[in-house]
Amino acid sequence: MSRTAPQPVALGVEDLLARARRLAERGPRTLLGITGAPGAGKSTLAAAVVEALGPDLAVLVPMDGFHLAERTLLAWGRRERKGAWDTFDVDGYLHLLRRLRAAREPVVHAPDFDRALEEPIGSAIPVHRAVPLVVTEGNYLLTTEGSWGGVAALLDECWYLELDDEVRLDRLTRRHEQHGKAPEAAAGWARGTDQRNAELVARSRDRADLVVTVA
Repeated sequence: MSRTAPQPVALGVEDLLARARRLAERGPRTLLGITGAPGAGKSTLAAAVVEALGPDLAVLVPMDGFHLAERTLLAWGRRERKGAWDTFDVDGYLHLLRRLRAAREPVVHAPDFDRALEEPIGSAIPVHRAVPLVVTEGNYLLTTEGSWGGVAALLDECWYLELDDEVRLDRLTRRHEQHGKAPEAAAGWARGTDQRNAELVARSRDRADLVVTVA
C-alpha cells in the first residue's frame, strides 16, 4: 500500500462502488479497508459496498467483531474506555486477516459485533474462498499503536472517511441514545471517550490510499 499523504476527494457512492468493483475483479482475494473516526460513516459505506456488489463478489468483516467481552473489560479496568485501541483483540484480528488473505481454507468464520448486546459474536460471518473481495471497516486500521501497526500491510487498499466534526459528534450522540444512554451521558461519551479515539485515528489519516470527504 502506498503511504504518501493523499489529498481529500469528494467522491459519490457510485464512484466508490466502481472502485470497489475493480478491486473485486483483481481476484482471487483482495482486502479493502475502510477507516475513519467514530461516527464518520464507515459501517454504512462498507455495508453499501457489499450489498451493491452482492454475495458472490464481496463480504463484510467488521473490526468490531474483535471487541473484548464486557467481563474482560471490567476485569482489566477498561470498561469506561470501551472502543479505545487497547480494548480489542488486535492479534486475533491480524490472524484472521492473514487467513483471509491466504484464502486456502474453503470457508473462514469471522466474528461480528451485536450492537444491541454490546458484545462480539464469534463465528458469525462465513467467508467462502471463492468470494474475491473482503471489506473490513473500523477505527484503527491505519493506527500504529501496539500491534495495530501490522494491519495496513495486510490490506490491498484502505479508504479514510472524513466528516464534519459537529455532524459526526451529533450522530454519535444520537447513536448512544438509541442504545440506552441518557442524553447527557450520550453527549459526554461522544465528546469524551469517542473524541479521544477520534484524535488518535486522525493521526493515521496520511497512511490511507484514499481520503474521502463525506457530505
